[in-house]
Amino acid sequence: MTKKSKLKIIPLGGLEEIGKNITVFEYDDDIVILDCGIAFPDDEMFGIDLVIPDFSYLLKNRDRIKGLVLTHGHEDHIGAIPYLLKDVPIPVYGTKLTLGILSNKLKEHGLLETTKTYDVCPGDIIKLGSFSIEFIRTNHSIADAVAIAFHTPVGTVLHTGDFKIDSTPIDGEIIDFARIGELGKKGLLALLSDSTNVEKPGYSMSERTVGETLESYFVNCTSRIIVATFASNIHRVQQIVNSAVMHNRKVAVSGRSMESVVTSAMELGYLKAPKKTFIDISEINKYRDDQLVIITTGSQGEPMAALSRMASCDHKNVEIKKGDLVIISASPIPGNEKLIARVIDELFKRGAEVIYKALADIHVSGHACQEELKLMLSVANPKYFIPAHGEYRHLVQHAGLAGKMGIPQENCFIMKIGQVLELDYKEAKITSSVPAGRVFVDGYGVGDVGNIVIRDRKHLSEDGLIVVVLGISSKTGEMLAGPDVISRGFVYVRESEMLMDNIKQKALDAVNLCKNKHQNDWSSLKTAIKNSLGQYLYEETKRNPMILPVILEV
Repeated sequence: MTKKSKLKIIPLGGLEEIGKNITVFEYDDDIVILDCGIAFPDDEMFGIDLVIPDFSYLLKNRDRIKGLVLTHGHEDHIGAIPYLLKDVPIPVYGTKLTLGILSNKLKEHGLLETTKTYDVCPGDIIKLGSFSIEFIRTNHSIADAVAIAFHTPVGTVLHTGDFKIDSTPIDGEIIDFARIGELGKKGLLALLSDSTNVEKPGYSMSERTVGETLESYFVNCTSRIIVATFASNIHRVQQIVNSAVMHNRKVAVSGRSMESVVTSAMELGYLKAPKKTFIDISEINKYRDDQLVIITTGSQGEPMAALSRMASCDHKNVEIKKGDLVIISASPIPGNEKLIARVIDELFKRGAEVIYKALADIHVSGHACQEELKLMLSVANPKYFIPAHGEYRHLVQHAGLAGKMGIPQENCFIMKIGQVLELDYKEAKITSSVPAGRVFVDGYGVGDVGNIVIRDRKHLSEDGLIVVVLGISSKTGEMLAGPDVISRGFVYVRESEMLMDNIKQKALDAVNLCKNKHQNDWSSLKTAIKNSLGQYLYEETKRNPMILPVILEV
């Protein structure tokens, strides 16, 4: 009898961070990828559009990859798929709505025709190499979310994906705890579980409670109602539509992602409304205020999103006016608080009545709180536990929660991205690591902006730029023109003429010093100018602008 290999679990993202979720499962020569998402840039990533995982390990092992399986259709789980498929064309498996949302992304990147996608339903089991992949229904803030069980020769591993326990979901499809319990009774090798809300005690509220709150604002309202929410939250959109239909209002949709998701959800049957409920946003002036509901993007205060453009009078079709009721049905993603506050202030200035999370229960989380996480641990009853999807503090606290549920701490693994966990029923240990990290997407450029470029952008944003231009004879080394000084983001030249004159003199002194030392190469000259000006400007202004000497050979 041949000795069985160990299962390898390799997170390439989603740990010690929110977003960029991707996990590799490897057995012998077979690899299956779970999710492939993006993260959004923070304030220190100047000009960056998206952050995607480092695919180096997958590129190196592309011939071993059997497929990509998806838990749900949120950006942090599917947003990076086009960037992977451009280099690694592999089949993709997901539920109908997840693939419907993904298809819009693939179309944008010109990959729709060449990518093989396969619809699955909760309860389906597919075979990928030595893996049998089982899809199990869960609840989340998007329809068609699933947990995924990896049945392998050394045992079964369950990844919950993002989940909550909602006993009254909008679509009536409750999380399949019966199946998770069966896996637990048979003996679950390992559980990877969502850690996002581990700091919150108790249970998460049902999505249905939001609908009840929203409905209360429709009653006796005679103004336009504008609701901002996440485009992917089809159940939230369905409840808004239900209230609109009940109160004889037409529904207009604004925002590219909202239009795309609503169209896909309608075509696939996940969003239902009577005919002629939806109207084009350009037709809203044909109806009275009490006949309209506008569902829009921009619940996170994004500057280019529809709600922000409405608030700043920059929207093509909608201008906020006195009396409008604006409901922001979302909670701030960490880091977006100031953006949302700014939009809310602008809406109030336009005379709108604004309802947001601080004032009413118009949003619930899609992630499990402590009691739900404990219930998942209890029902799944795994031998090993790997907290997933969260900042480092979330992972530590989730591991502590598992300890209280009877899982030995030596069987809990708080991993870092790139680490390789090898396990079977006898033992589990972190053995090595693979290349992992983040890759910046800036416009059409993928990975061409690195930490040095970001550092320079940060430097420019904080202290500005000084350009010193000199014309020097290529034959004699004599200075024939300049130095001319250009300031950008440092000081206004007309108000700092004396400083500019001194900068010119310092640059001239540096040129003469190099000439006296017979240092006539351009590299030495540029270094001398940068050092001289850098020291002088810091002494005079306590600032460190970027100094860029430009030498023109004449």
